[in-house]
Amino acid sequence: MTVKIKVYSDFVCPFCFLGKGPLDEITKEKDVEVEWMPFELRPSPHPKIDPWKEPDKLASWDSFILPTAKKLGVDMRLPRVSPHPYTYLAFEGYQFAKEHGKGNEFHHRVFTAFFQEEQDIENVEVLTKLAGEVGLSTVDFKDALIARTYREVHQYALKQAYEEAQIMAVPTFIIGDEVIQGLASKERLEMVIDKELKKLKSNDLDGMQCDIDGYC
Repeated sequence: MTVKIKVYSDFVCPFCFLGKGPLDEITKEKDVEVEWMPFELRPSPHPKIDPWKEPDKLASWDSFILPTAKKLGVDMRLPRVSPHPYTYLAFEGYQFAKEHGKGNEFHHRVFTAFFQEEQDIENVEVLTKLAGEVGLSTVDFKDALIARTYREVHQYALKQAYEEAQIMAVPTFIIGDEVIQGLASKERLEMVIDKELKKLKSNDLDGMQCDIDGYC
């Protein structure tokens, strides 16, 4: 029985990238289905940021983020893309990939492109190259980004995140009725997944009966 997980994240969120590691391990071991949900931390037209020019963000990276990445065995660096990109185009590309059966692959590739290869994930050419690497049509993908074909789909998903799900920070994991906000260990995620799996199995038995005619 499959446990469905929704994960709200942004491609420029270091904790979201770190949170993928434990979840990726679990998906190899348990029957789970992960759906990545968009959340823009700094949507246009809010000013972009450049962590390299902000001492407090550099201090946070050196004192906490990088040590956590090393502890988790994650290859990660602070991208020298200046300033850091908006992510709406990457998410529109994700919607294209999702519609074509490559959503999770593209999502992962965008993350690694930014936090491991320091690529500009707001650049159409970069995103198109990443799409091709996961097996998508680069021609169709690029046309969709330029035409903003998936703009409304992405905006609807954002509205759902902000207004319906009321997501306030990322990463946020939703597993059944459980909501986990922030970076979570593999053990914590497994505990909640096992709890949800037990609940699903229990619900599978609800309503089973035999009637007065002897039919079971």
